[in-house]
Amino acid sequence: MAEKLKIIPLGGLNEIGKNLTVYEYGGDIIVVDCGMAFPGDDMYGIDMVIPDVSYLVKNAGRIRGLFITHGHEDHIGAIPYVLRQVNMPIFCTRLTAGLIKLKLEEHGLTKQTKITTVEAGKTVKAGKFEVEFIHVNHSIAESAAFAIRTKMGVVVHTGDFKIDSTPIDGKIIDLGRFGELGKQGVLALLCDSTNVERPGYTQSERSVGKTFDQLFAGCDKRIILTTFASNVHRVQQAIDAAVKYGRKVAVTGRSMENIVKVCNELGYMNIPKNTLVDISKTKGMPKEKVLIITTGSQGEEMSALYRMAFSTHKQVEVGYGDRIIISASAIPGNENSVSTVVNELFRKGCDVIYGSAWHLHVSGHACQEELKIIHALTAPKFFIPLHGEQRMLQLHSELAQSLGMQAKNVAIAENGSVIELTHRSIRINGSVPAGQVLVDGYGVGDVGAVVLRDRKHLAEDGMVVVNINLSADNGALLMPPDIITRGFIYVKESGDLMQELQDVVTDTVSKSRRSKRGRGSSGEGNDLRSAVKSAVSSYLYKTTRRNPMILPIINEL
Repeated sequence: MAEKLKIIPLGGLNEIGKNLTVYEYGGDIIVVDCGMAFPGDDMYGIDMVIPDVSYLVKNAGRIRGLFITHGHEDHIGAIPYVLRQVNMPIFCTRLTAGLIKLKLEEHGLTKQTKITTVEAGKTVKAGKFEVEFIHVNHSIAESAAFAIRTKMGVVVHTGDFKIDSTPIDGKIIDLGRFGELGKQGVLALLCDSTNVERPGYTQSERSVGKTFDQLFAGCDKRIILTTFASNVHRVQQAIDAAVKYGRKVAVTGRSMENIVKVCNELGYMNIPKNTLVDISKTKGMPKEKVLIITTGSQGEEMSALYRMAFSTHKQVEVGYGDRIIISASAIPGNENSVSTVVNELFRKGCDVIYGSAWHLHVSGHACQEELKIIHALTAPKFFIPLHGEQRMLQLHSELAQSLGMQAKNVAIAENGSVIELTHRSIRINGSVPAGQVLVDGYGVGDVGAVVLRDRKHLAEDGMVVVNINLSADNGALLMPPDIITRGFIYVKESGDLMQELQDVVTDTVSKSRRSKRGRGSSGEGNDLRSAVKSAVSSYLYKTTRRNPMILPIINEL
Protein backbone atom coordinates (compact mmCIF):
# COMPACT_ATOMS: atom_id res chain seq x y z
CA MET A 1 0.00 0.00 0.00
CA ALA A 2 1.34 3.45 -0.95
CA GLU A 3 2.35 5.72 1.94
CA LYS A 4 0.07 8.62 2.77
CA LEU A 5 0.49 11.83 4.66
CA LYS A 6 -2.43 12.37 7.00
CA ILE A 7 -3.44 15.83 8.20
CA ILE A 8 -6.01 15.89 11.01
CA PRO A 9 -7.30 19.24 12.31
CA LEU A 10 -8.54 18.84 15.89
CA GLY A 11 -9.45 22.53 16.22
CA GLY A 12 -9.58 25.79 14.29
CA LEU A 13 -12.07 24.79 11.58
CA ASN A 14 -15.59 26.22 11.50
CA GLU A 15 -14.64 28.31 14.51
CA ILE A 16 -12.30 31.06 15.64
CA GLY A 17 -9.59 29.80 17.99
CA LYS A 18 -8.77 26.39 19.49
CA ASN A 19 -6.17 25.82 16.74
CA LEU A 20 -4.55 22.39 16.69
CA THR A 21 -3.45 20.39 13.65
CA VAL A 22 -2.01 16.86 13.63
CA TYR A 23 0.41 15.61 10.94
CA GLU A 24 0.92 11.85 10.63
CA TYR A 25 3.38 10.06 8.38
CA GLY A 26 5.22 6.73 8.47
CA GLY A 27 4.01 5.94 11.98
CA ASP A 28 5.18 9.29 13.42
CA ILE A 29 3.07 12.27 14.54
CA ILE A 30 3.80 15.94 15.02
CA VAL A 31 1.33 18.52 16.33
CA VAL A 32 1.11 22.16 15.21
CA ASP A 33 -0.28 24.63 17.79
CA CYS A 34 -2.40 23.90 20.85
CA GLY A 35 -4.83 26.74 21.39
CA MET A 36 -7.93 27.61 23.37
CA ALA A 37 -11.13 29.45 22.46
CA PHE A 38 -13.30 31.80 24.48
CA PRO A 39 -16.61 30.34 25.72
CA GLY A 40 -19.84 31.25 23.96
CA ASP A 41 -22.57 33.30 25.62
CA ASP A 42 -24.48 30.11 26.42
CA MET A 43 -21.54 28.50 28.26
CA TYR A 44 -22.37 29.77 31.74
CA GLY A 45 -19.45 29.62 34.18
CA ILE A 46 -16.99 28.24 31.61
CA ASP A 47 -13.53 29.84 31.58
CA MET A 48 -12.23 28.51 28.28
CA VAL A 49 -12.71 25.85 25.61
CA ILE A 50 -9.89 23.53 24.53
CA PRO A 51 -9.67 20.81 21.86
CA ASP A 52 -10.55 17.19 22.48
CA VAL A 53 -7.15 15.44 22.25
CA SER A 54 -8.26 11.88 22.93
CA TYR A 55 -6.72 10.89 19.57
CA LEU A 56 -3.34 12.21 20.75
CA VAL A 57 -3.67 10.45 24.10
CA LYS A 58 -4.39 7.18 22.28
CA ASN A 59 -1.33 7.68 20.05
CA ALA A 60 0.98 9.34 22.59
CA GLY A 61 3.85 6.94 21.87
CA ARG A 62 4.05 8.11 18.26
CA ILE A 63 4.18 11.87 18.92
CA ARG A 64 7.57 13.41 18.10
CA GLY A 65 6.90 17.04 18.99
CA LEU A 66 4.57 20.00 19.42
CA PHE A 67 5.45 22.90 17.12
CA ILE A 68 4.05 26.34 17.98
CA THR A 69 3.69 29.11 15.37
CA HIS A 70 3.36 32.01 17.84
CA GLY A 71 2.38 33.00 21.37
CA HIS A 72 -1.28 33.97 21.10
CA GLU A 73 -3.80 32.23 23.37
CA ASP A 74 -5.66 30.64 20.46
CA HIS A 75 -2.39 28.83 19.64
CA ILE A 76 -0.84 28.16 23.10
CA GLY A 77 -3.70 28.49 25.62
CA ALA A 78 -4.50 24.77 25.85
CA ILE A 79 -0.88 23.60 26.29
CA PRO A 80 -0.95 23.11 30.10
CA TYR A 81 -4.20 21.15 29.94
CA VAL A 82 -3.07 18.95 27.05
CA LEU A 83 0.35 18.25 28.60
CA ARG A 84 -1.39 16.80 31.64
CA GLN A 85 -2.78 14.12 29.35
CA VAL A 86 0.11 13.60 26.94
CA ASN A 87 3.64 14.88 27.41
CA MET A 88 5.57 15.95 24.32
CA PRO A 89 8.58 18.17 23.59
CA ILE A 90 7.79 21.70 22.42
CA PHE A 91 9.58 23.55 19.60
CA CYS A 92 9.04 27.30 19.15
CA THR A 93 10.75 30.68 18.88
CA ARG A 94 12.29 32.39 21.90
CA LEU A 95 9.47 34.78 22.81
CA THR A 96 6.85 32.07 22.37
CA ALA A 97 8.92 29.85 24.68
CA GLY A 98 8.97 32.60 27.31
CA LEU A 99 5.19 32.91 27.24
CA ILE A 100 4.68 29.14 27.37
CA LYS A 101 7.03 28.84 30.35
CA LEU A 102 4.87 31.33 32.25
CA LYS A 103 1.85 29.09 31.69
CA LEU A 104 3.71 25.94 32.67
CA GLU A 105 4.97 27.57 35.88
CA GLU A 106 1.38 28.42 36.87
CA HIS A 107 0.39 24.78 36.35
CA GLY A 108 3.51 23.22 37.88
CA LEU A 109 4.57 21.56 34.63
CA THR A 110 8.00 23.10 34.00
CA LYS A 111 10.06 20.10 35.14
CA GLN A 112 8.34 17.53 32.95
CA THR A 113 8.24 19.60 29.75
CA LYS A 114 11.18 20.10 27.40
CA ILE A 115 11.06 23.33 25.38
CA THR A 116 13.52 23.86 22.52
CA THR A 117 13.85 27.34 21.03
CA VAL A 118 14.32 27.54 17.26
CA GLU A 119 15.32 30.57 15.19
CA ALA A 120 13.68 31.41 11.88
CA GLY A 121 15.55 29.70 9.07
CA LYS A 122 16.46 26.67 11.16
CA THR A 123 15.09 23.15 10.70
CA VAL A 124 14.13 20.58 13.35
CA LYS A 125 14.12 16.83 12.69
CA ALA A 126 11.26 15.07 14.48
CA GLY A 127 10.98 11.40 13.56
CA LYS A 128 10.14 11.15 9.87
CA PHE A 129 9.38 14.89 9.76
CA GLU A 130 11.63 17.89 9.18
CA VAL A 131 10.13 21.23 10.21
CA GLU A 132 11.64 24.49 8.94
CA PHE A 133 10.77 27.74 10.74
CA ILE A 134 10.01 30.68 8.41
CA HIS A 135 9.68 34.23 9.77
CA VAL A 136 6.29 35.93 9.23
CA ASN A 137 4.71 39.17 10.44
CA HIS A 138 1.79 39.06 12.86
CA SER A 139 0.50 41.07 15.83
CA ILE A 140 3.02 39.38 18.11
CA ALA A 141 6.77 39.16 17.65
CA GLU A 142 8.62 35.98 16.66
CA SER A 143 5.77 34.46 14.66
CA ALA A 144 6.61 31.61 12.32
CA ALA A 145 5.24 29.60 9.44
CA PHE A 146 6.41 26.04 8.92
CA ALA A 147 7.69 24.11 5.90
CA ILE A 148 6.97 20.51 6.93
CA ARG A 149 8.94 17.92 4.95
CA THR A 150 8.36 14.21 4.56
CA LYS A 151 9.20 11.83 1.71
CA MET A 152 5.72 12.66 0.43
CA GLY A 153 6.72 16.29 -0.18
CA VAL A 154 6.67 19.73 1.44
CA VAL A 155 3.63 21.15 3.21
CA VAL A 156 3.57 24.86 4.03
CA HIS A 157 1.63 25.73 7.21
CA THR A 158 1.39 29.53 7.44
CA GLY A 159 0.05 29.99 10.97
CA ASP A 160 -1.35 33.50 11.51
CA PHE A 161 0.38 36.09 9.34
CA LYS A 162 0.21 39.28 7.35
CA ILE A 163 2.62 41.02 4.98
CA ASP A 164 3.95 44.13 6.72
CA SER A 165 6.52 46.10 4.73
CA THR A 166 7.33 48.40 7.67
CA PRO A 167 7.25 46.15 10.79
CA ILE A 168 8.19 47.67 14.14
CA ASP A 169 11.14 45.32 14.66
CA GLY A 170 12.34 45.75 11.06
CA LYS A 171 11.97 42.04 10.29
CA ILE A 172 9.92 41.65 7.12
CA ILE A 173 8.11 38.39 6.33
CA ASP A 174 10.45 36.05 4.44
CA LEU A 175 8.61 36.08 1.14
CA GLY A 176 11.78 34.98 -0.61
CA ARG A 177 11.74 31.68 1.25
CA PHE A 178 8.10 31.06 0.32
CA GLY A 179 9.08 31.68 -3.31
CA GLU A 180 12.02 29.27 -3.11
CA LEU A 181 9.78 26.57 -1.69
CA GLY A 182 7.29 27.18 -4.48
CA LYS A 183 10.00 26.69 -7.12
CA GLN A 184 11.14 23.47 -5.45
CA GLY A 185 7.54 22.23 -5.30
CA VAL A 186 4.94 22.48 -2.55
CA LEU A 187 2.63 19.52 -2.11
CA ALA A 188 0.05 21.39 -0.02
CA LEU A 189 -0.61 24.79 1.52
CA LEU A 190 -2.49 25.17 4.82
CA CYS A 191 -3.29 28.85 5.19
CA ASP A 192 -4.90 31.29 7.64
CA SER A 193 -8.43 32.29 6.53
CA THR A 194 -9.31 34.86 9.22
CA ASN A 195 -9.35 37.95 6.97
CA VAL A 196 -10.28 36.32 3.66
CA GLU A 197 -13.50 38.39 3.56
CA ARG A 198 -11.52 41.65 3.48
CA PRO A 199 -10.25 42.96 0.12
CA GLY A 200 -6.89 44.65 -0.33
CA TYR A 201 -4.03 44.65 2.17
CA THR A 202 -3.82 44.84 5.96
CA GLN A 203 -2.32 48.10 7.17
CA SER A 204 1.06 48.18 8.83
CA GLU A 205 1.30 48.13 12.63
CA ARG A 206 3.50 51.22 12.34
CA SER A 207 0.46 53.29 11.26
CA VAL A 208 -0.99 52.98 14.79
CA GLY A 209 2.13 54.64 16.16
CA LYS A 210 1.32 57.79 14.19
CA THR A 211 -2.06 57.97 15.95
CA PHE A 212 -0.38 57.55 19.32
CA ASP A 213 1.95 60.44 18.50
CA GLN A 214 -1.02 62.70 17.73
CA LEU A 215 -2.84 61.71 20.93
CA PHE A 216 0.22 62.16 23.17
CA ALA A 217 1.39 65.47 21.67
CA GLY A 218 0.27 68.43 23.80
CA CYS A 219 -1.90 66.27 26.08
CA ASP A 220 -1.96 67.60 29.64
CA LYS A 221 -3.93 64.61 30.99
CA ARG A 222 -2.80 61.32 32.40
CA ILE A 223 -2.96 58.76 29.58
CA ILE A 224 -4.27 55.27 30.25
CA LEU A 225 -3.90 52.97 27.26
CA THR A 226 -5.28 49.47 26.84
CA THR A 227 -4.52 46.95 24.12
CA PHE A 228 -4.05 43.21 23.71
CA ALA A 229 -1.26 42.28 26.11
CA SER A 230 0.35 40.01 23.53
CA ASN A 231 0.68 42.80 20.96
CA VAL A 232 4.29 43.51 21.86
CA HIS A 233 4.81 45.98 19.03
CA ARG A 234 1.73 47.99 20.02
CA VAL A 235 2.95 48.20 23.60
CA GLN A 236 6.41 49.20 22.34
CA GLN A 237 4.93 52.03 20.28
CA ALA A 238 3.01 53.30 23.31
CA ILE A 239 6.23 53.28 25.34
CA ASP A 240 8.07 55.07 22.52
CA ALA A 241 5.41 57.81 22.51
CA ALA A 242 5.65 58.13 26.30
CA VAL A 243 9.43 58.52 26.17
CA LYS A 244 9.18 61.08 23.38
CA TYR A 245 6.80 63.26 25.39
CA GLY A 246 8.48 62.86 28.76
CA ARG A 247 6.12 60.43 30.46
CA LYS A 248 6.92 57.65 32.90
CA VAL A 249 5.27 54.30 32.19
CA ALA A 250 3.42 52.08 34.67
CA VAL A 251 1.94 48.70 33.80
CA THR A 252 -1.10 47.10 35.45
CA GLY A 253 -3.00 43.88 34.84
CA ARG A 254 -1.48 40.44 35.30
CA SER A 255 -1.12 39.45 31.64
CA MET A 256 0.29 42.85 30.66
CA GLU A 257 2.79 42.76 33.52
CA ASN A 258 3.89 39.25 32.49
CA ILE A 259 4.30 40.15 28.82
CA VAL A 260 6.31 43.30 29.53
CA LYS A 261 8.51 41.42 32.00
CA VAL A 262 9.24 38.55 29.60
CA CYS A 263 9.80 40.80 26.58
CA ASN A 264 12.06 43.12 28.52
CA GLU A 265 14.14 40.22 29.84
CA LEU A 266 14.46 38.60 26.40
CA GLY A 267 15.23 41.86 24.60
CA TYR A 268 12.02 42.12 22.56
CA MET A 269 11.24 45.56 23.97
CA ASN A 270 13.40 48.65 24.07
CA ILE A 271 12.57 50.41 27.33
CA PRO A 272 15.01 53.18 28.32
CA LYS A 273 16.36 53.08 31.85
CA ASN A 274 14.17 54.73 34.52
CA THR A 275 11.13 54.75 32.20
CA LEU A 276 9.14 52.08 34.05
CA VAL A 277 7.72 52.95 37.47
CA ASP A 278 5.57 51.02 39.91
CA ILE A 279 1.86 51.70 39.54
CA SER A 280 1.64 52.80 43.19
CA LYS A 281 4.04 55.68 42.53
CA THR A 282 1.90 57.30 39.85
CA LYS A 283 -0.54 58.86 42.36
CA GLY A 284 1.84 61.63 43.35
CA MET A 285 3.12 62.35 39.85
CA PRO A 286 1.89 65.16 37.54
CA LYS A 287 -0.78 63.71 35.26
CA GLU A 288 0.93 64.96 32.10
CA LYS A 289 3.99 62.89 33.06
CA VAL A 290 2.26 59.50 33.30
CA LEU A 291 1.28 56.72 30.92
CA ILE A 292 -0.47 53.65 32.35
CA ILE A 293 -0.62 50.61 30.08
CA THR A 294 -3.36 48.24 31.19
CA THR A 295 -5.34 45.14 30.38
CA GLY A 296 -9.07 45.33 29.68
CA SER A 297 -9.43 46.12 25.97
CA GLN A 298 -12.26 43.55 25.75
CA GLY A 299 -14.18 44.77 28.79
CA GLU A 300 -13.27 41.71 30.87
CA GLU A 301 -14.79 42.00 34.34
CA MET A 302 -11.61 41.09 36.20
CA SER A 303 -9.34 43.31 34.08
CA ALA A 304 -7.54 46.39 35.39
CA LEU A 305 -9.42 48.85 33.14
CA TYR A 306 -12.79 47.44 34.20
CA ARG A 307 -11.79 47.87 37.85
CA MET A 308 -10.72 51.44 37.15
CA ALA A 309 -14.04 52.21 35.46
CA PHE A 310 -16.04 50.82 38.39
CA SER A 311 -13.79 52.26 41.13
CA THR A 312 -12.47 48.94 42.44
CA HIS A 313 -8.85 49.29 41.33
CA LYS A 314 -6.63 49.66 44.39
CA GLN A 315 -4.06 52.05 42.89
CA VAL A 316 -5.81 53.97 40.11
CA GLU A 317 -8.87 56.22 40.34
CA VAL A 318 -9.99 57.71 37.03
CA GLY A 319 -11.84 60.94 36.31
CA TYR A 320 -11.76 64.28 34.49
CA GLY A 321 -7.97 64.44 34.30
CA ASP A 322 -7.63 61.20 32.34
CA ARG A 323 -7.46 60.33 28.65
CA ILE A 324 -8.33 56.66 28.05
CA ILE A 325 -7.13 55.15 24.75
CA ILE A 326 -8.64 51.80 23.74
CA SER A 327 -6.23 50.48 21.09
CA ALA A 328 -8.08 47.33 20.06
CA SER A 329 -11.19 46.22 18.26
CA ALA A 330 -13.82 44.23 20.09
CA ILE A 331 -13.67 40.50 19.47
CA PRO A 332 -17.10 39.38 18.17
CA GLY A 333 -19.26 38.72 21.22
CA ASN A 334 -17.42 41.23 23.42
CA GLU A 335 -19.09 44.37 22.05
CA ASN A 336 -21.50 44.76 24.97
CA SER A 337 -18.75 44.31 27.55
CA VAL A 338 -16.59 46.95 25.88
CA SER A 339 -19.55 49.36 25.63
CA THR A 340 -20.28 48.91 29.34
CA VAL A 341 -16.74 49.94 30.27
CA VAL A 342 -16.67 52.85 27.79
CA ASN A 343 -19.97 54.21 29.11
CA GLU A 344 -18.76 54.03 32.70
CA LEU A 345 -15.52 55.82 31.79
CA PHE A 346 -17.55 58.59 30.15
CA ARG A 347 -19.71 58.74 33.28
CA LYS A 348 -16.56 59.30 35.33
CA GLY A 349 -15.67 62.28 33.11
CA CYS A 350 -12.79 60.65 31.25
CA ASP A 351 -11.76 61.63 27.72
CA VAL A 352 -12.25 58.28 25.99
CA ILE A 353 -10.62 57.66 22.61
CA TYR A 354 -11.98 54.49 20.99
CA GLY A 355 -13.59 52.99 17.91
CA SER A 356 -13.00 53.02 14.17
CA ALA A 357 -13.12 56.83 13.90
CA TRP A 358 -9.61 56.78 15.36
CA HIS A 359 -6.89 54.72 13.74
CA LEU A 360 -6.13 52.77 16.90
CA HIS A 361 -5.97 49.18 15.69
CA VAL A 362 -4.84 47.16 12.70
CA SER A 363 -5.33 43.45 12.15
CA GLY A 364 -2.58 40.88 12.38
CA HIS A 365 -4.09 38.75 9.62
CA ALA A 366 -3.64 38.83 5.85
CA CYS A 367 -6.36 40.26 3.62
CA GLN A 368 -7.21 38.95 0.15
CA GLU A 369 -4.27 40.41 -1.78
CA GLU A 370 -1.74 39.15 0.76
CA LEU A 371 -3.31 35.69 0.66
CA LYS A 372 -3.01 35.73 -3.12
CA ILE A 373 0.70 36.53 -2.82
CA ILE A 374 1.34 33.52 -0.60
CA HIS A 375 -0.68 31.24 -2.90
CA ALA A 376 1.20 32.54 -5.95
CA LEU A 377 4.64 32.21 -4.33
CA THR A 378 4.13 28.68 -3.00
CA ALA A 379 2.15 27.40 -6.02
CA PRO A 380 0.82 24.39 -4.09
CA LYS A 381 -0.61 21.27 -5.72
CA PHE A 382 -3.25 20.99 -2.98
CA PHE A 383 -4.87 23.48 -0.62
CA ILE A 384 -6.47 23.20 2.84
CA PRO A 385 -7.92 26.44 4.29
CA LEU A 386 -7.42 26.79 8.05
CA HIS A 387 -8.43 29.09 10.91
CA GLY A 388 -11.95 30.26 10.18
CA GLU A 389 -15.67 29.73 10.19
CA GLN A 390 -17.36 27.90 7.35
CA ARG A 391 -17.92 30.98 5.17
CA MET A 392 -14.24 31.92 5.52
CA LEU A 393 -13.06 28.45 4.52
CA GLN A 394 -15.37 28.47 1.49
CA LEU A 395 -14.30 31.96 0.43
CA HIS A 396 -10.64 31.00 0.75
CA SER A 397 -11.30 27.99 -1.47
CA GLU A 398 -12.86 30.32 -4.05
CA LEU A 399 -9.85 32.64 -3.82
CA ALA A 400 -7.50 29.71 -4.47
CA GLN A 401 -9.59 28.61 -7.44
CA SER A 402 -9.50 32.15 -8.86
CA LEU A 403 -5.72 31.72 -9.01
CA GLY A 404 -5.95 28.46 -10.96
CA MET A 405 -6.37 25.84 -8.23
CA GLN A 406 -8.74 23.04 -9.27
CA ALA A 407 -11.73 22.52 -6.98
CA LYS A 408 -10.91 18.82 -6.61
CA ASN A 409 -7.53 19.77 -5.14
CA VAL A 410 -9.08 21.74 -2.25
CA ALA A 411 -10.11 20.03 0.99
CA ILE A 412 -12.57 21.92 3.20
CA ALA A 413 -12.58 19.81 6.32
CA GLU A 414 -14.20 19.60 9.73
CA ASN A 415 -12.46 19.24 13.06
CA GLY A 416 -11.58 15.56 13.28
CA SER A 417 -11.50 14.98 9.51
CA VAL A 418 -8.67 12.74 8.30
CA ILE A 419 -7.22 14.37 5.18
CA GLU A 420 -5.11 11.93 3.19
CA LEU A 421 -2.47 13.20 0.79
CA THR A 422 -0.47 11.33 -1.83
CA HIS A 423 1.65 12.74 -4.65
CA ARG A 424 -1.42 12.69 -6.87
CA SER A 425 -4.51 13.07 -4.70
CA ILE A 426 -6.15 14.64 -1.70
CA ARG A 427 -9.26 13.29 -0.02
CA ILE A 428 -11.07 13.18 3.29
CA ASN A 429 -11.15 9.59 4.51
CA GLY A 430 -13.02 9.18 7.78
CA SER A 431 -12.61 11.01 11.06
CA VAL A 432 -11.21 10.77 14.57
CA PRO A 433 -12.76 11.98 17.85
CA ALA A 434 -12.78 15.78 17.98
CA GLY A 435 -14.77 18.48 19.65
CA GLN A 436 -14.55 20.77 22.62
CA VAL A 437 -13.55 20.24 26.22
CA LEU A 438 -14.82 22.81 28.72
CA VAL A 439 -12.55 24.23 31.41
CA ASP A 440 -14.33 25.43 34.55
CA GLY A 441 -11.91 26.57 37.23
CA TYR A 442 -9.71 23.57 38.02
CA GLY A 443 -12.13 21.21 36.31
CA VAL A 444 -11.25 20.08 32.79
CA GLY A 445 -13.93 18.24 30.87
CA ASP A 446 -16.16 17.61 33.88
CA VAL A 447 -18.81 20.09 32.73
CA GLY A 448 -21.03 18.37 30.20
CA ALA A 449 -24.20 19.12 28.27
CA VAL A 450 -26.48 18.39 31.24
CA VAL A 451 -24.66 20.83 33.52
CA LEU A 452 -24.65 23.53 30.85
CA ARG A 453 -28.36 22.96 30.24
CA ASP A 454 -29.08 23.37 33.95
CA ARG A 455 -26.97 26.54 34.15
CA LYS A 456 -28.80 27.96 31.14
CA HIS A 457 -32.13 27.05 32.72
CA LEU A 458 -31.16 28.76 35.99
CA ALA A 459 -29.87 31.85 34.20
CA GLU A 460 -33.00 32.30 32.12
CA ASP A 461 -35.79 31.17 34.47
CA GLY A 462 -34.43 31.02 38.00
CA MET A 463 -35.12 28.37 40.62
CA VAL A 464 -37.86 27.38 43.06
CA VAL A 465 -36.85 25.24 46.04
CA VAL A 466 -39.64 23.26 47.74
CA ASN A 467 -38.64 22.14 51.25
CA ILE A 468 -40.90 19.37 52.60
CA ASN A 469 -40.66 17.99 56.16
CA LEU A 470 -42.39 14.62 56.62
CA SER A 471 -42.96 12.25 59.51
CA ALA A 472 -40.67 9.25 59.26
CA ASP A 473 -43.45 7.13 60.79
CA ASN A 474 -46.40 7.78 58.52
CA GLY A 475 -45.22 10.22 55.82
CA ALA A 476 -47.51 13.02 56.99
CA LEU A 477 -46.53 16.68 56.61
CA LEU A 478 -45.13 18.00 59.87
CA MET A 479 -45.48 21.65 58.80
CA PRO A 480 -46.53 23.60 55.71
CA PRO A 481 -44.05 23.28 52.80
CA ASP A 482 -41.41 26.02 52.65
CA ILE A 483 -41.17 27.68 49.20
CA ILE A 484 -37.92 29.54 48.38
CA THR A 485 -37.30 31.33 45.07
CA ARG A 486 -34.05 32.55 43.52
CA GLY A 487 -33.97 34.48 40.25
CA PHE A 488 -37.66 33.76 39.65
CA ILE A 489 -39.84 36.82 39.19
CA TYR A 490 -43.57 36.34 39.41
CA VAL A 491 -46.49 38.70 39.03
CA LYS A 492 -49.99 37.55 39.88
CA GLU A 493 -53.00 39.80 39.60
CA SER A 494 -54.87 38.22 42.51
CA GLY A 495 -54.11 35.88 45.35
CA ASP A 496 -50.87 34.84 47.00
CA LEU A 497 -48.81 32.63 44.67
CA MET A 498 -46.65 31.27 47.49
CA GLN A 499 -49.72 30.19 49.46
CA GLU A 500 -51.19 28.57 46.36
CA LEU A 501 -47.91 26.70 45.74
CA GLN A 502 -48.00 25.44 49.32
CA ASP A 503 -51.51 24.14 48.70
CA VAL A 504 -50.36 22.42 45.47
CA VAL A 505 -47.49 20.71 47.30
CA THR A 506 -49.68 19.73 50.27
CA ASP A 507 -52.27 18.22 47.93
CA THR A 508 -49.55 16.32 46.02
CA VAL A 509 -48.10 14.86 49.23
CA SER A 510 -51.57 13.77 50.37
CA LYS A 511 -52.28 12.05 47.04
CA SER A 512 -48.90 10.31 47.21
CA ARG A 513 -49.65 9.01 50.73
CA ARG A 514 -52.99 7.64 49.64
CA SER A 515 -51.55 5.93 46.57
CA LYS A 516 -48.56 4.47 48.40
CA ARG A 517 -50.31 3.84 51.74
CA GLY A 518 -47.39 5.30 53.62
CA ARG A 519 -43.76 5.69 52.79
CA GLY A 520 -40.91 3.24 52.94
CA SER A 521 -38.43 2.84 50.14
CA SER A 522 -36.17 5.45 48.61
CA GLY A 523 -37.84 4.70 45.32
CA GLU A 524 -41.11 5.97 46.75
CA GLY A 525 -39.27 9.08 47.93
CA ASN A 526 -38.07 9.65 44.39
CA ASP A 527 -41.62 9.20 43.16
CA LEU A 528 -42.77 11.94 45.53
CA ARG A 529 -39.99 14.27 44.38
CA SER A 530 -40.99 13.67 40.78
CA ALA A 531 -44.68 14.24 41.56
CA VAL A 532 -43.98 17.51 43.45
CA LYS A 533 -41.67 18.75 40.69
CA SER A 534 -44.27 18.00 38.01
CA ALA A 535 -47.16 19.54 39.94
CA VAL A 536 -45.31 22.76 40.86
CA SER A 537 -43.87 23.16 37.36
CA SER A 538 -47.27 22.72 35.73
CA TYR A 539 -48.97 25.14 38.12
CA LEU A 540 -46.28 27.83 37.70
CA TYR A 541 -46.37 27.62 33.92
CA LYS A 542 -50.18 27.79 33.90
CA THR A 543 -50.28 30.82 36.19
CA THR A 544 -47.10 32.76 35.22
CA ARG A 545 -46.07 31.36 31.81
CA ARG A 546 -42.61 30.83 33.31
CA ASN A 547 -40.66 27.62 33.69
CA PRO A 548 -38.11 27.87 36.54
CA MET A 549 -36.03 24.93 37.74
CA ILE A 550 -37.91 23.09 40.51
CA LEU A 551 -35.82 21.52 43.27
CA PRO A 552 -37.86 19.49 45.81
CA ILE A 553 -36.04 18.67 49.07
CA ILE A 554 -37.68 15.99 51.24
CA ASN A 555 -36.67 15.58 54.88
CA GLU A 556 -37.91 12.68 56.98
CA LEU A 557 -37.94 13.65 60.67
